[in-house]
Amino acid sequence: MDQKRIMFYLIIRLWHLQMMNICLMMLLRMYNLVDKHYKKYILKNRSLVRHETQLEYLDSLIGSSDINCVDQLRMNKRTFGVLCELLRTDGRVKKDGLVTLEEQVSMFLHTLSHHVKNRTIRSRFKRSGETISRYFNSVLHGVLRLQDNLLCVPEPVPADCTDDRWRWFKNCLGALDVTYIQVRVLENDKPRYRTRKSDIATNVLGVCSRDLKFIFVFPSWEGSASDSRVLCDAISNPNGLKVPRGFLSPYRGTRYHLKEWGQRIPSNRKEYFNMKHSCARNVIERCFGLLKVRWAILRSPSFYPLKT
Repeated sequence: MDQKRIMFYLIIRLWHLQMMNICLMMLLRMYNLVDKHYKKYILKNRSLVRHETQLEYLDSLIGSSDINCVDQLRMNKRTFGVLCELLRTDGRVKKDGLVTLEEQVSMFLHTLSHHVKNRTIRSRFKRSGETISRYFNSVLHGVLRLQDNLLCVPEPVPADCTDDRWRWFKNCLGALDVTYIQVRVLENDKPRYRTRKSDIATNVLGVCSRDLKFIFVFPSWEGSASDSRVLCDAISNPNGLKVPRGFLSPYRGTRYHLKEWGQRIPSNRKEYFNMKHSCARNVIERCFGLLKVRWAILRSPSFYPLKT
């Protein structure tokens, strides 16, 4: 009888342990399901919150006032819309994934306007550094494809021109000059890019019309290169500068720059020509100045590779 009781007790005990084990496994299973669902919900919720934050920031740039759009992107909303449409059609920049074309262009313009690093754009637009770099290069290549749209076709100065700076230069197409853009290069390359003022820069040739519109831009020469060498290369390049009837250069060894004149008046025909030439050529210096004032990335050494 005692043996039967003991056996019964053991059977009950074993059954009880098995039931507890089954209950424990069910509880663990339920915990895993709940935890998985919770994590999935949290991640989804975080994605939605991040997406809303992205839309809110983008709307603050291009959806509010023209003043804020100009402050942040250096152009008003209408110009921003025209640029996006040009990039979509002629620039062949496409929407990729969840990043709209407008957001791609905003990241690109924000970088140029304020000369900020990738990590700053990443923090403001809530995108990864790789995503920002990829779309920056995509928009950059799109802008390069728009050169025919962005660079104007010059018109010669008419015979009845009333502009006192240009009426002396009949059939003239514009003015040209070079400017230095500071860059960051490898230590071994610094001697080639060092200018006469000891800055590390690249020498860029620019040509503009008399109404402050760029006609031709020729970058990538080292800062140590002379202006004449850059101009000769631009002319000899198959896709370079096309000059139909040559250049009007000032007289050498004669007072030229406007600051040298002050209240003085020309004493001979060479000085008179140089004074009028300097007044007209000043338009390209104004173009370079306005360009550097608008785009901060041109005012200091860039954080990005020289090839970019």
